[in-house]
Amino acid sequence: MRCSAARLCLLWLCALTAAGCAGVTTTGVPRSAVPAVYTPSVPAVAPPEQKRTIVADASWYGPGFDGHKTANGERFSSSKMTAAAKGLPLGSRVRVTNLSNGRSATVRINDCGPYRKGRKLDLSRSAARKLGLIHDGIAKVRIKVIKQPDGAPTCPWAL
Repeated sequence: MRCSAARLCLLWLCALTAAGCAGVTTTGVPRSAVPAVYTPSVPAVAPPEQKRTIVADASWYGPGFDGHKTANGERFSSSKMTAAAKGLPLGSRVRVTNLSNGRSATVRINDCGPYRKGRKLDLSRSAARKLGLIHDGIAKVRIKVIKQPDGAPTCPWAL
């Protein structure tokens, strides 16, 4: 009887040791699920918010820029419905509404800018004409994100 109790204790001790080596960490996560090198699961840059709305100053650009390369590599054309923006991924589509007259237009972000302090959006001449801000040159607008492409680069300034 004594021999079988000793064997039982030894067996139990071996099982406990084996379970401790290959079992679970102190956090309750199986050891096989813990990477050898810890990398935080939080991304370095937070993903852009979908369907956000921003109120900001917008201006327009175009004279002298036709044919120049934009940040996404295409040639700028003042006749296309495009814009340069701060903090939005290239290729995003946004609905821009001129708050002084209610006119709206959908534009595609294809460039970085504007470079004037206090402005968040530079529209092509065609987009500015549709919004009715050619004469004034600048207007308070509402920018509503319609679609943002996954993984597209963003100009380094925040909206």
